[in-house]
Amino acid sequence: MGRTWSSMDDFEAFLNDGGMVEVDDDMPDEYRTAVFRFIELHANSELMGGLTERDWIPMTPGLRHKMAVLAKSQDEIGHGHLLYMVAADLGVKTRREMLEDLFAGRSRFHNVFHYKVRTWGDQVAICLLVDGAAVPSQKAVYKDCSYGPYKRILKRILAEEGFHLRLGEERVLRIAEGTDAQRAMFQQSIDDWWWPALRLFGPDSKPNDRLARWRLKSEKNEVMRAGWVQKFVPMLHSYGFTIPDPGLTHDAQTDTWTCGPIDWEPLKRTMAMDGPDTARRIAEASAAWETTRWVRDALDAAPAGAVA
Repeated sequence: MGRTWSSMDDFEAFLNDGGMVEVDDDMPDEYRTAVFRFIELHANSELMGGLTERDWIPMTPGLRHKMAVLAKSQDEIGHGHLLYMVAADLGVKTRREMLEDLFAGRSRFHNVFHYKVRTWGDQVAICLLVDGAAVPSQKAVYKDCSYGPYKRILKRILAEEGFHLRLGEERVLRIAEGTDAQRAMFQQSIDDWWWPALRLFGPDSKPNDRLARWRLKSEKNEVMRAGWVQKFVPMLHSYGFTIPDPGLTHDAQTDTWTCGPIDWEPLKRTMAMDGPDTARRIAEASAAWETTRWVRDALDAAPAGAVA
């Protein structure tokens, strides 16, 4: 057993002093549960995102892009299983229980993975806008994360997510230099994915956000969201694309872009597991889980030491 604290006040004082919690520490149950739920949501989202990439392997245009999608699928699903490992060590649920809850629709994943991907333009928009939102969100966790195992695994995940974002930027450049049909396809994808990607940051942070107090988040949602808008509006404008936000404003003196009013109802629906493509996504993942059950059963039945 690692460190113990006599009260929540003592534990929070430890966190306020920059302390790092490890898996064998006798952490308060409230903190353990909050960290577990945060990591489980992240793990579920990485896995469901990887399945989105997987769907497009046979439809990806050209060998070069197909190889990139194969690698990205492997990365995202790998991130999910690394995070399940870290979450399982907290002792709240086993890895199998987390996966079974996900495939039964009992646990959540991020809003952007509740939407249907219809075209290659959507895949590019996800690579740019969604990964472009995920990277600063994860950096905000990594920056001052109080839970050591999560912080260490995030270092690896962020390195790979950075490559995914660079891939998205390169793909957009190629489309911007492409045909009218390709540009029109991607403009429709921007129209469809701009708001879901922006909502990934969530509503404005609460004044006494427990996750911020416990150093699981180091940036407010509205700050990250504003930085995302400031990055991608001028980038997409420079390529000749438009932003589907009639309330978007620009302050010429500070060269600052500000988004218009945000409708949070679609986010609430996805977090309630009622998104546009939620049922299909979960059903397909659940079917694959059931199809491979015989492998897990065989491993469980194997004598100890028989499986290398």
